[in-house]
Amino acid sequence: MAKTLRSLAGHVVAITGAGRGIGRATAAALVAQGARVAIGDIEAELAEQTARELGPDVVGLALDVTNRPSFKAFLDEAERRLGPLDVLINNAGIMPIGPFVEESDATARRMVDINLHGVILGSKLALERFGPRARGHLVNIASIAGKAGVSNGATYCATKHAVVGLTESLRQEYHRSGVEFTAVMPIGVNTELFSGLPHPRGFKTAEPEDVASAIVEALQKQIFDVYVPKPMGAVIRAGAMMPRRAAEAIARFLKSDEALSRPDHEARAVYEARLAATIGATPASAATPVRSTGSTTSTTEAETQAA
Repeated sequence: MAKTLRSLAGHVVAITGAGRGIGRATAAALVAQGARVAIGDIEAELAEQTARELGPDVVGLALDVTNRPSFKAFLDEAERRLGPLDVLINNAGIMPIGPFVEESDATARRMVDINLHGVILGSKLALERFGPRARGHLVNIASIAGKAGVSNGATYCATKHAVVGLTESLRQEYHRSGVEFTAVMPIGVNTELFSGLPHPRGFKTAEPEDVASAIVEALQKQIFDVYVPKPMGAVIRAGAMMPRRAAEAIARFLKSDEALSRPDHEARAVYEARLAATIGATPASAATPVRSTGSTTSTTEAETQAA
């Protein structure tokens, strides 16, 4: 028997890194379902502009996911203006790529701070609200990279593996509490973050709206594992049952092992420049790629807190 779809009308949803990309598309999809949405973004003006464009049931607020007072203030203001929080979607993230040993320590720290510590912090602040109410839904945006390692994205993959593990652990810790959890694992999505990168053979690059639709479905049906596109779930599960060499051979056939290894530097220029601009640096000084074996390492510490 098919699950009854839960209505999202009137639900209060907070989304991090929602000024653009997956976050914005998800906000739009939830508004279409009748939800009230708080958009948080490191770029306050962008958050406010996006909120105005999406309608009267949306508020745009400044948010630095790496800072507890900022994150708490974001959720407090969202609840003050919209009502008690029903859903938090931890979406903010960055993806500098390139050879592991050429990655600056500052870049690695920033990636971990945003992609992992930001999710941990948001999860704690949301669960402080959800626990006493015995309800709520925490959605953490991970990646297919959270299920498999990819060349030239070691630290990024590490953060996404950690997000998957965090969400699985919280699901166990809050079993029968009334709080629900979802881990979202999209393949490369057509946003600035994935710009200039190839997609695996046999799978087209997903659109932000595809991920947004999957998140809406997960909220309506209380789904934990969400793969975008859905067939990727079967590929991951099949690979887990295979001998390692066989699974790696399939990855090479699909060219998923090359997903981050051969970027189009020009196509990624806007993304890298925006990372640099976030901390007032110039692309030449802070985000110039270090070229080696055809790949890129961003040396910027800036964050573009949108997946």
